[in-house]
Amino acid sequence: MSPQYAPYPQQTWPPPPNINGGYNPLHAAASDVLGMAAPPPPPPGHGIPPMARSLGPPMPSDRSHSGSSVQLSYQTPIDPYASQQPEFEPRPSFQRAGTSASLAPSSIKSKAVDLNAPPFTKEYIDQYRQRIKADPDPEAHFLYAKYLIDAAKNIRTTHKDQRGAKKYSEVLITESLKVIRRLATQGEAYDEAQFFLANCYGTGALGLQVDHERAYHLYLQAAKQNHAAASYRVAVCNEIGAGTKKEPGRAAAFYRKAASLATRLECSNWRNPRDAISWLKRAAEQADEDNPHALHELALLYENQSGTLSLLTQAAQLGYTPSQYKLGQCYEYGSLTCPVDPRRSIAWYTKAAEKGDSEAELALSGWYLTGSEGVLKQSDSEAYLWARRAANKGLSKAEYAVGYYAEVGIGIKQDIEFAKRWYMRAAAQGNKRAMNRLTEMKRMGAKRANIARPTRQQAKDECVIG
Repeated sequence: MSPQYAPYPQQTWPPPPNINGGYNPLHAAASDVLGMAAPPPPPPGHGIPPMARSLGPPMPSDRSHSGSSVQLSYQTPIDPYASQQPEFEPRPSFQRAGTSASLAPSSIKSKAVDLNAPPFTKEYIDQYRQRIKADPDPEAHFLYAKYLIDAAKNIRTTHKDQRGAKKYSEVLITESLKVIRRLATQGEAYDEAQFFLANCYGTGALGLQVDHERAYHLYLQAAKQNHAAASYRVAVCNEIGAGTKKEPGRAAAFYRKAASLATRLECSNWRNPRDAISWLKRAAEQADEDNPHALHELALLYENQSGTLSLLTQAAQLGYTPSQYKLGQCYEYGSLTCPVDPRRSIAWYTKAAEKGDSEAELALSGWYLTGSEGVLKQSDSEAYLWARRAANKGLSKAEYAVGYYAEVGIGIKQDIEFAKRWYMRAAAQGNKRAMNRLTEMKRMGAKRANIARPTRQQAKDECVIG
């Protein structure tokens, strides 16, 4: 999926002066996207179509429930730049010498520009426009389009000549929409542009007429490219019937998809972590055997808090291997408010190991190495076989364990050369204990070290296993 782009820092901008004391239609259309204050209400009889803040599928933080009613609103698709720049000035004319030679654009020297807070002057906009023409990257064009929107807002709010500023800002908004539409509809459509344009149609932003059907179609196209936010919006649209008919089953499927995509991207990388958590909570309500991921991720987010164990257990019962392994750990070490319970630990490790989880296989090896009275009979052969399974998958800790078993003669005939080969495999992956063991074996030479069998506590403390 395409990377998510962090918004610019939020800042409240003062409203522009009224034009001729009347209603400002551009301000009303762009207030959501450009971050301006709410526009003044239109005078009686004013024929402005209701565009701003129309109903659209929400982001999670926009949803509030009260009884059976649901209030929905869009979040702002884009935030303004944090710093204001000097007032808009017309582009200065070139000073020509008294010859027929003209100044070539490539010879113009300009100051270095802070790309985190570029200026909003006509000269810089013209230069940016020329530079972007040769750039094939759709992300660069999308950022240019968003810059134009910010420039339009800045010019409208800071320039003294409101009539000229209004006209120029409308030109910039029109150009921005043209770029975004092209990116959203071209052969290899850009998912961020599709999502942004869908937001505009859903809210009536940037002067567009509210059109939920178009918004839904664009969300769906972006979701097909695995855009997580668009997948969530498609789910909401199908749930409430915005731009499409109500389909609870389809909504649930897209909630699960959004949660799965959010998991891959990790909540810490989202523009607003609270949004990611809201997504996961909503998806967790729809969790099933095919999509248990949200339960597990929520449990990790709320680790050591009430409800964590319940979330992990739900995911584990749905067959989610990472949750099964995690529960095995919890009951082995007594973490997450779990009591130390060898029976439950071994049971959950076994479920995960049977699905091929290498960490669980190695954990089972540790249990068989020492056994558990009244629960699991000690077995050297089982300890070796489970460690070997994990080692064959490339788990360095398991490779070290197989080397150790071969050196000591646990579950396999003692074989120093065989042990060295497994130690070397583990050391090649940076396993410190394997490196130290190889160094010690080299120092000892033909002498064999007297290595005792590990106790259960040594196995738990990862002296041998883990």
